[in-house]
Amino acid sequence: MNILMLVITTVATDTRVVREATTLADAGHHVHVIGRGVPEDWTPPRGVTVSSVGGASVFQKAGAPVGGGRRLPPHMRAARWALLPQHRASAFAAWGRAARTDALARTFDVVHAHDFNTLELGAELARERRVPLVYDTHELWSGRPRVGRPTPVRAAREAKVEGELGAEAAAVITVGEGVADALRARYDWSHVTVVHNTFPSGTAAADVPLPDTPTGAVYAGRIAPYREIEAIVTAARELTDLDVTLVGPADDTYLAALDRGPVQVLGALPVDDVDALLRRTGLALVTHSDRWENHRLAMPNKLFHAVRAGVPVIATDVRELARVVRQHDLGTLYRPGDAASLAAAVREARDRYPELLANVRAAEPLLSWEHDAETLLRLYADLPVPDRTS
Repeated sequence: MNILMLVITTVATDTRVVREATTLADAGHHVHVIGRGVPEDWTPPRGVTVSSVGGASVFQKAGAPVGGGRRLPPHMRAARWALLPQHRASAFAAWGRAARTDALARTFDVVHAHDFNTLELGAELARERRVPLVYDTHELWSGRPRVGRPTPVRAAREAKVEGELGAEAAAVITVGEGVADALRARYDWSHVTVVHNTFPSGTAAADVPLPDTPTGAVYAGRIAPYREIEAIVTAARELTDLDVTLVGPADDTYLAALDRGPVQVLGALPVDDVDALLRRTGLALVTHSDRWENHRLAMPNKLFHAVRAGVPVIATDVRELARVVRQHDLGTLYRPGDAASLAAAVREARDRYPELLANVRAAEPLLSWEHDAETLLRLYADLPVPDRTS
């Protein structure tokens, strides 16, 4: 089967897209991904091809180093707040036009649209070629954080379009039961399947020994608003006997304004290097706010990354995330926004470290990509075969 994937990311650092594409290619399918701003020196996995249309945002240059920017002056921040929604809509539309031209030159038996910003194009291509559409929403789009001025009319239109086009899809995939339940309730969909953002079991960093007692805690993910970064920095000032590290791509404007205190900030690292860092320090910080509905429902891949690395977590006590941490006793929880609670949760995890390590090891088979890959492959096996006779 020839699978056309659409995603408005660089692909190279989009672990969900790469993992799904690789799994489908390993099963004998050919996968072509149309992305945005894909690095020219990146080599896709075997069986996967990639093309790139579009570039970086005007507000942040592609490849800008973490911490390399400066804080925008007040008038520029105001302009960014006012214009960002319009800019994003324009950028998505421009990408869609270019991606459509690219797609029409290709042969495909199914369209796999990643996130709402590719759904309209994906549905259009699927209808024209009379092939199945798979809608893969990485979050509850209508409940995600909104940076920039409010746009209630656009938000209402997006929800309406998502409901209508998602109903046309042969299958809808999402990242966790919380988002799946919300989609079923909101749109009366009965064709939603959960494929978590898990990682393959085992790690190339397995030779890095875990400490007998944690020496630090690592936040590995995007460094941006609504990620509890301020709570981490404040807690770090109290945790003087532990090293706290933030590692990942950053919102440059946000980072320039952040008082980092004693926290070390690193740029994005390869997954295996993050594993090694997690194992050397012993604890993972899996944090996000509870301000947005999507945060209350989300299952961040940071959780599954920690499980793959074999380390306990300190997680925000927010609905779905907290449910899974409690279910498997993978670590400790803290009240969102409460730095003192976060510091106490770190100390508790340190005190319970051998017990929590054992719990993480026991949970890995259910919280690994091998389990979710089977779900993805079953879904594809059940897709209707395109009719090429008319």
